[in-house]
Amino acid sequence: MYGHGAAPPPGSAATVISLRVLIAAAGVLTCGVLACVPLFRAAVLRGKVYDWIAAWVSLPLSIICFVVVGSLPEGDHRTDIALAVILLLGLGSAIYFLIVDIGHHSAQRRFAGYPASQGPTVISSQTPYGYPHQATPYNAAATPVPQQQPQPPQPPVPPVPQRPAPARIDQVRAELDELSDYLRRHEGRPDGTPGEPGGSR
Repeated sequence: MYGHGAAPPPGSAATVISLRVLIAAAGVLTCGVLACVPLFRAAVLRGKVYDWIAAWVSLPLSIICFVVVGSLPEGDHRTDIALAVILLLGLGSAIYFLIVDIGHHSAQRRFAGYPASQGPTVISSQTPYGYPHQATPYNAAATPVPQQQPQPPQPPVPPVPQRPAPARIDQVRAELDELSDYLRRHEGRPDGTPGEPGGSR
């Protein structure tokens, strides 16, 4: 009841790569201002305590370094150190995020589609040829598997003979000739008797 829920469906490769690029770029392209974004994502993916600590420490560290750069004169060596820390923080957070994210998704892909390891579910009473029968603890409780009876071979069904097409055409032609002769004989006679249409006088 309080266990882990179902795992969310994995995103498509395009979505994973797009998110990976955007999150890594957030730390580098903002010159360390958003260096905490990749670190928070790494903390969410892994859930380790030191990932969360690094993410929360990076936020005030970048703010303090920017305050030092903005408040001290440009020629002071502390501004150079603070600027280097900000840039290295952005670069380091992006690299660390990429390592964690790629490792996380490759581990998911490696085990996706493989069922959990289980013992055999059906125990056969027959042993393979050349191997001695080994007793297993499951044999006593196993139920016998019904053997299927071999089916007798079915006689081949003879194909239905089909008349060739020319014979059918000849039959239709003969019927049309008969119909034509019949119509010629009874043409114009209301009573249907053969003869001339006008009758004999």
